[in-house]
Amino acid sequence: MEVSTSFNTITIKGNIKTISDYDVIVAAIEPLLDSHRDIVFHLIDSISLTSSVIRYLHGLTLKKGIGIQMHIADEQLFSLLEELGLTNMLQVRKFRNDH
Repeated sequence: MEVSTSFNTITIKGNIKTISDYDVIVAAIEPLLDSHRDIVFHLIDSISLTSSVIRYLHGLTLKKGIGIQMHIADEQLFSLLEELGLTNMLQVRKFRNDH
């Protein structure tokens, strides 16, 4: 998994599947919270999202009032978040990955 940040946007390439992936994502988010109230995620080709990441993002939105916007390329991951009822809270959007 590769993570890059630019302004308030975090781009993730590869699958999110381990505790160390969670740690990398949290480490990328934390510095942004000092200067941004909204964070945008681009999940380029991830087919999964761990429960720990979902729980962390849920806490950011509910406890800290951080706006989360997720742009997801994988249809199955989008469907999973839809089934979990998270598309509104995490402002999940589909996008086409042409890479």
